[in-house]
Amino acid sequence: MISAVGLVLLVLSSCCLSLLDAQQISHPLDVSALQAVPRKLKDPMNHLQDWKKTDPCASNLTGVFWIADPSDSFLHVKELWLLNLSLTGTLAPELSHLANLTILFHPEVGNLTYLIFLLLSGNQLTGPLPQELGSLSNLLILQIDYNGISGEFPTSLANLKKLKHYHMNNNSITGQIPPEYSSLSNVLHILMDNSKLTGYLPPELSQMASIKIIQLDNNNFVGTEIPSSYGKIPNLVKLSLRNCNLEGPVPDLSRSPVLYYLDLSSNKLTGEITNKRFSGNITTM
Repeated sequence: MISAVGLVLLVLSSCCLSLLDAQQISHPLDVSALQAVPRKLKDPMNHLQDWKKTDPCASNLTGVFWIADPSDSFLHVKELWLLNLSLTGTLAPELSHLANLTILFHPEVGNLTYLIFLLLSGNQLTGPLPQELGSLSNLLILQIDYNGISGEFPTSLANLKKLKHYHMNNNSITGQIPPEYSSLSNVLHILMDNSKLTGYLPPELSQMASIKIIQLDNNNFVGTEIPSSYGKIPNLVKLSLRNCNLEGPVPDLSRSPVLYYLDLSSNKLTGEITNKRFSGNITTM
């Protein structure tokens, strides 16, 4: 299994064929980093076989994209795409030498402050998320859904002030949703469904100024209520809290004027449901 503090994926830019025509070669540190990866990973389908070449940029490598650096005239790795390659194991620490990489997930990840996309969906990642993720100050998308991530959410992720998409659904994450995440004022989507979360629903999430989708289905917030503040989120279009062991009344959602999708099914809610509790724009309940 790939450890959560050691796997990759990555995105942003491209390798121009004109650069190859100009006889540019890849930087030796980038070459050694790529060659170290297959030594650490199990690659049953031999997807990374071509990474072992002396100068990888001489041909199109699986999942590797390059960019020229005018300061040294070498080509550097800009993107790595390792989605759905059936890889297991851990990533080589030499990957921290890829100074121009825009997306990477590794123990040294906190040093890669230029990362803007971290996309690791659909792999076999296990273990907890590292606190170092909170140092990725330019991150826009954090998407690590459909893995086997365990442990609790790092509170350090509240430092990702530019983050827009937070997709952590379909994992085995436990514990409380950190109330500190309310400071993520640019997040549009927060997806944590199909995990093992417990505790309570933080009322503070209603302070996320840009939030449009809150999706927390199939967790276990046993004995807790839906915060009344969730009915006052101005830009919320979807609220999905299906099968979360929630109790108490359905809150007044009439002050969420663009809410069109609401799923509160398979809970233990009580009290009345009247038209006055919802916006006239709701289409799915």
